[in-house]
Amino acid sequence: MEPLGKTFLWIGAFFLIIGAIIIFGSKLPFISSLGNLPGDFKIERENFRFYFPFATSILISIGLSLLLYLWNRLIH
Repeated sequence: MEPLGKTFLWIGAFFLIIGAIIIFGSKLPFISSLGNLPGDFKIERENFRFYFPFATSILISIGLSLLLYLWNRLIH
């Protein structure tokens, strides 16, 4: 039963951090610039708009990989 409790505590901490980022994210300069990085593709024409956040996707992927790596190292 103890591992289940630890898992719920980690999930709760994760949601607490995500909630704080959502609430205070517009005030943090590195969070508010996501989506407007130099590697993000934007093509705007008269009747056509294409947006692909390539650099933002890579940055988020690296961050999530690091978090999951640390989580795996702490739990096991």
